[in-house]
Amino acid sequence: MSKRKRLVVVCGLPGTGKTTVAGEFAARFEADRIRTDVVRKDCFPDPEYTAGETRATYDETLERAARALERDNVAVVDGTFRRESFRKQARAVAREEGAAFELVRVECAESVVRRRIEARKGDESDADFDIHKLLQSEFEPPTMAHHTIDNSGTLPEMREQVTGICELLEVTVT
Repeated sequence: MSKRKRLVVVCGLPGTGKTTVAGEFAARFEADRIRTDVVRKDCFPDPEYTAGETRATYDETLERAARALERDNVAVVDGTFRRESFRKQARAVAREEGAAFELVRVECAESVVRRRIEARKGDESDADFDIHKLLQSEFEPPTMAHHTIDNSGTLPEMREQVTGICELLEVTVT
């Protein structure tokens, strides 16, 4: 595990496999994963997905990330982060905590996304394929430096990409 203080934000559209990718990073860093889907339900048990709820969800998510950085040195955050402003807010939190900031965008073929969303059971995410399409039209591509994972393939293929990023970051791969 890397000893360097680090905030890893895993972003992308619903159904691309962000949660799986974030879980892989959390395992590599021996860190907790903070999911915006879970934070939203903690804050709003019956969410309406308003702009105000979304802002409050990201504020609370990043507050939890800051506390995790103080406690554990590494925080992995999993969320759509469809607005550049949310990603900049995350980067500012990392800077305030003296942590490196890593943005990882997860992409996936639409046919795979549809299949994954239809197969979801018992997940915290409420996003269906219509929500995926809506957010696709609203997603602001990152303008800041980031890594990209194509999660259209198999689990071993995704893990290989995570390993490559960890090697770039000089993280011991377990």
